[in-house]
Amino acid sequence: MRGLISPKGELFAYLEGSQLYTLEGELSGRLANGFIVDLADNPVWRVIGDAVYALDGGETIGYLGTERRGE
Repeated sequence: MRGLISPKGELFAYLEGSQLYTLEGELSGRLANGFIVDLADNPVWRVIGDAVYALDGGETIGYLGTERRGE
């Protein structure tokens, strides 16, 4: 599991494998080919390394934390 952390340091979602979940545990998308896509496979954010950006690259959404075992 990897947390998705805002630039302010707040956890707001997490990845389990390639699946993206809300903090409430609801599936909301997945990581695919350098993008976070929604449940309809529409790109939402761009992922470069551990950084997550708006599609145009103009805004930093946050970053992916280090891998952790499920809690």
